[in-house]
Amino acid sequence: MNAPFEPLPLAARSKAPLVPSLERRRLRAYLYLLLADCLCILGGFGLAEWLYLGELPNNRALIEAQLLLPLYLTIALYQSCYSIRALSERHYAIWRMVAALVISAALLNFIAFYTKSNESFSRGTFTLGMLFAGLSMAGMRDLAIRLVRRNWGPSVRNILVIDDGGPEFHLPHAMHIDAAEHGLVPSMEDPHALDRLGRYLANQDQVIVSSPFERREHWSFVLRAAGVHGEVISATAELMGVVGVNRYEALGKTGLVVAIGPLGLRARIAKRLFDVLSAGAALLVFAPLLLLIALAIKLEDRGPVLFIQRRLGQGNRFFEMYKFRSMRVELGDADGNRSASKDDDRVTRVGNFLRRTSLDELPQLINVVKGEMSVVGPRPHALGSQAGDKLFWEVDGRYWHRHSLKPGLTGLAQVRGLRGATDEEIDLSRRLQSDLEYISHWSLWGDLRIVFRTLRVLVHDRAF
Repeated sequence: MNAPFEPLPLAARSKAPLVPSLERRRLRAYLYLLLADCLCILGGFGLAEWLYLGELPNNRALIEAQLLLPLYLTIALYQSCYSIRALSERHYAIWRMVAALVISAALLNFIAFYTKSNESFSRGTFTLGMLFAGLSMAGMRDLAIRLVRRNWGPSVRNILVIDDGGPEFHLPHAMHIDAAEHGLVPSMEDPHALDRLGRYLANQDQVIVSSPFERREHWSFVLRAAGVHGEVISATAELMGVVGVNRYEALGKTGLVVAIGPLGLRARIAKRLFDVLSAGAALLVFAPLLLLIALAIKLEDRGPVLFIQRRLGQGNRFFEMYKFRSMRVELGDADGNRSASKDDDRVTRVGNFLRRTSLDELPQLINVVKGEMSVVGPRPHALGSQAGDKLFWEVDGRYWHRHSLKPGLTGLAQVRGLRGATDEEIDLSRRLQSDLEYISHWSLWGDLRIVFRTLRVLVHDRAF
């Protein structure tokens, strides 16, 4: 541990915590939001009774709301409807509330059906009541988040970042202090040092320390003793791409998780169903167009209709990717060493049209049905593809990470306009960043958004 040092004078030590606690504020906000939900549900069903039946709210409307309330509140608690994220993220708060409301309504109807008490329910009143309650609860969450931001600032948590000479680390909306300037030392040998540090850590929801390697163990020890949520920045973990830790209690060892493997089973099933259904439907719908394109290619130069090229797929394994041939047969580039450019003499007249409209990619629907590709994912590259004068993987070693998912017909990079020739290394770096972002934040809704955005950029100027 560090050598003993002289404690700071008593006058130099602050007696008050660095920041006031936000925990009680958050608890009050959760309670107000819960009470507002109760009023919205009761008021929504009362308003529905009055509008639908033309009667003032009576016991029947109140009974429906009162039966729904305990179910909703129970599910809402499990859905984290009253949490830190619910006070700071509008979309999260509203969608969690909607999910809890829908689940509780379905459960109430299920119970009413099996207890044969649903005859007393008015379907019109119940539907309108749910609608009014949901809209008013969404409005209350929007208002709550606005009030929290106005009165509390941009963050609903107290976050302290202590710079002790480690890797540079700046976190928005956090308080940053220099350990040396404030006399903070991770020593377990001096009660005065611990007292001073404890006052800085008081009321903090999260404490992050950036220190040199030789002091990280000391800071870890001190943070555990302080009983706070503490983190220590590690440049080594960043270089390794650590995404989590796994504690083996029986062995007394900790493993650094550097890869999380494929998507979970449910996610893989959902993505595969989406791929098969959408690609299969597209093949049926576009069958006449596919035949016309094949005929046009054949009539132009009598060459093959398809261009089949080996590409890197999921798990860095090769697969044969299909495209409509857009270049002259004798000048084709099987390895992709030379990217197509504007006014490229290798491109045929039909091929020029196909490239500009992205129709040359349609045969990849077959790859999707075969399971070699997905509708959405990082675009597959030819082995000889270069950015500047370097092969793609020579520009950035993380290039191989993009192959943890199946390659796609379209992707996040494409809808952001990052397509066409990679004349400079930065062109690849930007695409790679988008691909890795897509993999890290995959969701089925995200795939749907990318598909709809793709429809707007099918015709583009960077396709040659």
